Amino acid sequence: MANYRERALEGASAVDLVVALYDGILRFLYAASEAVDRGDATARRIAVKRALDIIIHLQARLRMDVGGRPAQVLSEFYASIFAQILKASQSASRPKFEHTIDCVRNVRDAWRQVARDPEALPPSPPMQLEDVPVDAAGDEGNTSADFAASRWTA
Repeated sequence: MANYRERALEGASAVDLVVALYDGILRFLYAASEAVDRGDATARRIAVKRALDIIIHLQARLRMDVGGRPAQVLSEFYASIFAQILKASQSASRPKFEHTIDCVRNVRDAWRQVARDPEALPPSPPMQLEDVPVDAAGDEGNTSADFAASRWTA
């Protein structure tokens, strides 16, 4: 399954890869929400950690010196989402997870729009497959350490 995901991401643009990371966040937030319904605190914590790992990855790759105001807005968004996820997990609250999912989905949809209209963003250096954590594509064995090799900038 990981090989399929790797091949699917090989020809993806940097924006497509960002969309894939947002999809990963959403998948893990849904998993955390479902774990709340089941009363499975361990599964909730694992899913939350994986969503937070992706957010940390995205935050760490922001280039404030290049991205200007949009990078600052994204940085604030990531900080806010990080805090929302922690609160949702701490209170084991499905409604709080659902609110966070809605926020992430809105921004993911904006990135999808950018993917459809490449003129919406200035050109950036190409992103290599090894820059995207397989974790975001759903490989269960990877952790935040996989993010260390990433060189993506926004």
